[in-house]
Amino acid sequence: MASTTVSLEIPVTADRVWQLIGGFGNLPEWLPFIPGSELSEGGRVRSLKNEDGGVIVERLEAFDNKARTYSYSIVEAPFPITGYLSTLSVHELPGGQTARVEWSGTFTPVGVSDEEAVSLFHGIYTDGLAALRQTLVG
Repeated sequence: MASTTVSLEIPVTADRVWQLIGGFGNLPEWLPFIPGSELSEGGRVRSLKNEDGGVIVERLEAFDNKARTYSYSIVEAPFPITGYLSTLSVHELPGGQTARVEWSGTFTPVGVSDEEAVSLFHGIYTDGLAALRQTLVG
């Protein structure tokens, strides 16, 4: 099993960040490489479309609004992995005007090395959090 974690401080309140990313169907609002998201199964499954028209289906596994965190698994995706579980969390930093957002994932590579799979998701998380920061602070 492989894993990676990326975190980024954003100079806005944790509540403001969570308001944007806390909705399981909200990825298109802050993640430019996911232009479409459709919820099903009472909001517990999201079908995402990427820029290339590929489909990624993810299932919400855990959600804690008070702790500002949720975890999800990949049901279907064009990625060379299996057993994917990811968590997105927002933490309030001292003073309350800055948030630290953390995106982490564990997965088992299939047909690629651990390093290649880690590099893929580390890049996705890094680019995603940079896009989140850009959306929130310009």
